[in-house]
Amino acid sequence: MSTDAEMAKPDAGFWRGKRVLLTGHTGFKGTWLALWLHRLGAHVTGMALAPSTQPSLFQLAGLASSLDHHVLDIREPTAVADLVRNAQPDVVFHLAAQALVRSSYTDPVGTWSANVMGTVHLLDALRQHPGARVAVLVTTDKVYRNLEWHHPYRECDELGGHDPYSASKAACELAIASYRDAFLGSSGLRVASARAGNVMGGGDWAMDRLLPDAVAAWQQGHVLNIRRPDAIRPWQHVLEPLAGYLCLAQALWDDAAPTGPWNFGPHPHERATVRQVVQWASAAWQGGGCGVHFDDSEQGPHEAGRLALDTAKAQTLLKLQPRWGLEQAVRRTVRWYQAQHEDGDARQLCLQDLADWEAAE
Repeated sequence: MSTDAEMAKPDAGFWRGKRVLLTGHTGFKGTWLALWLHRLGAHVTGMALAPSTQPSLFQLAGLASSLDHHVLDIREPTAVADLVRNAQPDVVFHLAAQALVRSSYTDPVGTWSANVMGTVHLLDALRQHPGARVAVLVTTDKVYRNLEWHHPYRECDELGGHDPYSASKAACELAIASYRDAFLGSSGLRVASARAGNVMGGGDWAMDRLLPDAVAAWQQGHVLNIRRPDAIRPWQHVLEPLAGYLCLAQALWDDAAPTGPWNFGPHPHERATVRQVVQWASAAWQGGGCGVHFDDSEQGPHEAGRLALDTAKAQTLLKLQPRWGLEQAVRRTVRWYQAQHEDGDARQLCLQDLADWEAAE
């Protein structure tokens, strides 16, 4: 890996020919990661439910023909174990999850089942069928017991979670640590968890996501209604944490980085309120008509008001630095949606973003 923090990025020479098992490959982040791995020359086996949104980036980008695509529920342990055995992966990325905070309130049992037991099923399959050398399991920035304080959370801070999504992901961290220490470490599998901040980028059509909701409203000429506009989040373009996952896997393979948890997010000064992100998005929207209503009430289920991540570990040990500032990330995301809406090819739009990100200094 490069010793220049500004140039740290995934290494095509490393990934070429690697067998990679990717769970959640039909989701937003999973599709972007699958496309990047394919571009790097990896042989990808994907395990996920069918795409849950319409439209779907996975379908628009034609990813099914670019990898070994399996529609499979990670809550089915036998099916998971069979696929791990047949895929014989070198590297595992686990992204499959119920990933929406508000949905976790309406289906808490499904959230706990998918997030915790799905992760346990994958870990146990890796225990039963050793052979993989690296596993990066993605949780969330919301695993921390949120005290609404001003300093960023470090990997050593206390875990917790008010809503079922956050709490289930904190429980995933305990399961990952237990399997790593009790079983997988002694088998030679280097296991890490990745805690990434809120992501944005083209191709996300899930419910209750800020920029997708903005795009949907403005494309129809509607006013965008925003709840909790002064909530602070560690926003970043989706390529930033995905680069972190890839670079972390490379370093783990070479024993150049410790196992355990890792934060991936923007510089602390780049954290921003919902209001600021929406204002940048409105400025980037070509064609005008960006009506916005900010609702300052506290109606609805509990959500954290302030959240920031300390990413010194990734910056120091992996030599990672964000390549795109937040305003640029917002601008590129908005323009991706506008280009795609005007009959742009989703796959080519993603590949152009990947090329531009890699070329950034």
